[in-house]
Amino acid sequence: MGVQFLSDDHMAAATAALATNSDFANSITNIKMGLQFEVTEGPSGDINYYLNVADGSATMETGELDSADVSISSTYETAAAMFKGELNTQMAFMTGKIKVAGNMAVLMMNQGVITKWGAAMSDLDVDY
Repeated sequence: MGVQFLSDDHMAAATAALATNSDFANSITNIKMGLQFEVTEGPSGDINYYLNVADGSATMETGELDSADVSISSTYETAAAMFKGELNTQMAFMTGKIKVAGNMAVLMMNQGVITKWGAAMSDLDVDY
């Protein structure tokens, strides 16, 4: 039995997975990036969480990140599909399933980090 998607347990498991994934760890050297996610229409309502990368480490937590570089919003259905690898992030953006605000240059410059983040998350046992 996995952790519930977007729960505090999910965030803790994700942070641990990032810390132990060497590809991801190698990709975040000298990177500072804060991504705020806003997910609507979930089974328990709306939820906010973030990915914060700084000083060679990364954390995922529920809540709000002060001074996030980028804010990404989607429905729960879209977030789950992206997390499962069923929906490509670029396709979700191009079809309007996610909305992005903030410093787009941060996203563009860190595509490799974001790809490795997705790969690190793919092994988590998550219940949706």
